[in-house]
Amino acid sequence: MNLQFEELSSASGACLGIATLNAEKTLNALTLPMIEGLLAQLKTWAHNPRITCVLLRGAGSKSFCAGGDVVSLVQACRGRPGEVPALAGRFFAAEYRLDYALHTYEKPLLCWGHGYVLGGGLGLLQGAGVRIVTPSSRLAMPEISIGLYPDVGAGWFLPRLPGKLGLFLAMTGAQVNGSDALELGLADRFMADDQQDALIDGLLQLNWQTQQRQQLNSLLCALEHDARPHRPPGQWLAQRPLIDQSLDVVDAAAAYNTILRWQGHPDPLLAKAADTLAKGCPLSARLCWEQQQRTRLLSLAEVLRLDYAMSLNCCRHPEFPEGVRARLIDKDHTPHWHWPDPCSIPEAVVQAHFSKVWEGRHPLADLGCYP
Repeated sequence: MNLQFEELSSASGACLGIATLNAEKTLNALTLPMIEGLLAQLKTWAHNPRITCVLLRGAGSKSFCAGGDVVSLVQACRGRPGEVPALAGRFFAAEYRLDYALHTYEKPLLCWGHGYVLGGGLGLLQGAGVRIVTPSSRLAMPEISIGLYPDVGAGWFLPRLPGKLGLFLAMTGAQVNGSDALELGLADRFMADDQQDALIDGLLQLNWQTQQRQQLNSLLCALEHDARPHRPPGQWLAQRPLIDQSLDVVDAAAAYNTILRWQGHPDPLLAKAADTLAKGCPLSARLCWEQQQRTRLLSLAEVLRLDYAMSLNCCRHPEFPEGVRARLIDKDHTPHWHWPDPCSIPEAVVQAHFSKVWEGRHPLADLGCYP
């Protein structure tokens, strides 16, 4: 299952639950058994009165979680082109249910987001009550490069970023560092990569019987203070005026073409973002735009239900399998997109990605509203 669970007891008898994504060779990419196992354990700990706090982390030094196991999904898609494979229905329902469980968890839940925190990994981090980043953190929603779109609730958390930065990050897959994450509201605390043991020791020394919020806050403040010299300079907040002005447009094609004009820009961050979009999937760019138009005022539960429809429809269309083939299977990095630019995509194709493709009640209908 590539998961490890520990329960560490403190002197006061309280227990810390530690869940470790333990698939280091795949950068802790989430498989369906990992998602189901983690969700089941979180539910068990939620009902165990001895568990006072939970820490979610990833094994190895390179990555907390590099996303979902899209290779297995695409292999299932390629077996039956034009259809939604059963694996996709199970995978996305379980993943989004896990994301919602994290957002609404009733006990203190910390997530250590070191290294690559991509796609589904960023969805996990965003659900935690205390989102920790480090000097090695690289956060991104890179779905533009594989013919997908930012899912796992990104339609809820990206529009909440300052100005047009959420739309920009969705369309370009640009990475943000630990300081960016704090400045943009994607993280709560910054710690050094070697402070995880100190965090665990500190959690075990707290008296969870009284003033637990104050004690936890004091611990986090102390560790963050010690880590301050390790914080890298932020990169993206300073770009907000230009991005806000440039993406103040009325449709996806205008946003797409605006960013493409930054190819060769003297600022390497903007130039790289433009290059990524230029090589990325035009349909994904259209979906990023349409998704944020639809989700701006939705609750988290409503966004995840919309994600489910979009993800299943992506499995029916050719771009997602082709993007994963080019980037992760054959690794030739030359995807042959069905539509070469956003203007060539029929509006009916875009709208079809939001249609129902399951029988009966929505599989996530029981998720409550989360403001």
